Amino acid sequence: MTETPPSARSDLGSALFSELLMADQLARNRLSKVLPRGMELSHFGVLNLLARHVERSPAELARAFHVTRGAMTNTLNKLEWAGYVHIRPDWDDARRKMVAISPAGRAARDAALAAISPLIEDITRTLGEERVRQTLPVLRELRLRLES
Repeated sequence: MTETPPSARSDLGSALFSELLMADQLARNRLSKVLPRGMELSHFGVLNLLARHVERSPAELARAFHVTRGAMTNTLNKLEWAGYVHIRPDWDDARRKMVAISPAGRAARDAALAAISPLIEDITRTLGEERVRQTLPVLRELRLRLES
């Protein structure tokens, strides 16, 4: 068995990242177009995470989304202004705040999920459920390697 030359591995890696970046851009564009008016993908991501958790600190949210604390503060301010989240002081550590999704935020998240579901279902159906299942472990491993 012969080893793949470094230039071919580099070309393969470049093709992989090129496809990932283009798919990411296209997916973001398509999803942004179907989200409810005024909702950004970053808003949906935060609401979606908070819908599965009781509360999170802004720092925890920033780490989860791999953004700066300033960027997360900006997103949380917009969500709070819209009435989608409640931000309260941390009773155990006055320097921190805690963020929870509000009933209006849960409704907005559910509306956004309903809006993007047909797009996601169409892509899954077009690619085939089995191919999607086979692709997920590779993408998950790639994400974990990039996170470390």
